Amino acid sequence: MEARSLIERKRNGGRISPAEWRVLMKAYAAGDVPDYQMAALAMAIYFVGLDRDEIVALTNAMLESGATLSLDHLTVGRVDKHSTGGVGDKVSLVLAPLVAACGVAVPMMSGRGLGHTGGTLDKLESIPGFRTDLTLARAIKQLETLGCALIGQTSEIAPADRKLYALRDATSTVESIPLISASIMSKKLAEGLTGLVLDVKCGSGAFLPELDRGLQLAQTMIALGADHGCPVVALLTAMDRPLGRACGNAIEVEESIAALRGEGPADLMTVTYALGAEMLVLGGAAKDRNEARRRMEVAISSGRAARKFQEIIEAQGGNPAVVDDPGLLPQAAECELYLAPRGGVVAQVEPRAIGRGITALGGGRTRVEDTVDPTVGFVITARPGDVVRAGEPLATIFARDAAGVASGRATLLEAIRLADDADPPLPLISHRVTEAGVELWDADA
Repeated sequence: MEARSLIERKRNGGRISPAEWRVLMKAYAAGDVPDYQMAALAMAIYFVGLDRDEIVALTNAMLESGATLSLDHLTVGRVDKHSTGGVGDKVSLVLAPLVAACGVAVPMMSGRGLGHTGGTLDKLESIPGFRTDLTLARAIKQLETLGCALIGQTSEIAPADRKLYALRDATSTVESIPLISASIMSKKLAEGLTGLVLDVKCGSGAFLPELDRGLQLAQTMIALGADHGCPVVALLTAMDRPLGRACGNAIEVEESIAALRGEGPADLMTVTYALGAEMLVLGGAAKDRNEARRRMEVAISSGRAARKFQEIIEAQGGNPAVVDDPGLLPQAAECELYLAPRGGVVAQVEPRAIGRGITALGGGRTRVEDTVDPTVGFVITARPGDVVRAGEPLATIFARDAAGVASGRATLLEAIRLADDADPPLPLISHRVTEAGVELWDADA
């Protein structure tokens, strides 16, 4: 494979053919194309883009670089959910066991932290003993018995994407619609799904902050799903402030457990129920979104959703007792309240600053090989629009030492902006996108 000629062609605005994409990604997965050349190509794509046919070809090439899950023998719908990334976004941890408890199989393949955003795998692995590196055979068996498997991208699934995913993070080429679309859909299509629900984030903390780019991303992935006979529904949700209160690995697991018991923050539950309703309808477990919402509420109030999470944790080597006693999760050595430096209105809780602050505390990565501290992070009780007094608690810092507490204070001073008045935040859910088109979100539909 002469990768240099493809880099030059793409840099100059040319096209790469489907056959060339197939050979290139197979060679990259095999180690025959070096990272520095693929990094150059990713940067060229970032600036020049890919046309519709090239996005399809890249997606298929990454999909075909590895194995796929064979789940046709399951008698229930197989639906996954994917978020484009946010701060405090622990929806997957709540949604997977909740939807599985309602009768839809959830083969959920997740990633690690990317840029300033947290990763579902890092959160799950803060549960003592929890393993996300399941083989495909073991994941299939667990789907047969429990209806849910929470796994990482193994070397078997889209290995070309697995390598490119880490490279994009290290080379600042994450915010590319063609690369995001092909990465997400190559993994999801490998899961043998009968439906997929997307949570496309918009706002200052999203990889694509602008609404029009979020809609473009959603429509691109919906078209890729349609090409493969997989119906896709996307909701556009707000990421101009963190979702929920907890931001950090172990503390997000704790908040997820509370949500499964019906005690989650209102914004987290709103997004979870909205996405879950789409999953249940796509999976054939509910005739409409209202029925789906009622089924999920019963699963939570009856304890079935929390029990399903326990079963999943135990099956994947973790300690299921954390669901009854979250105090068994790793605990930070230092904990300190952050107090309002002045009175006023909470004008902003900036998610990018919070995400960077978690990384500075040790809860994220700046290099692929970095070890993540699961204990650190923030619990932010202040919400945009709140009226607060000087000295009132706005958040709690969780750190591993006094220096971390000081770093956390600096982060919150930057992230939580107080003013005399404030503009309203973005609507929590703004749009619903399907193959039929774009519509404004209607919670009662």
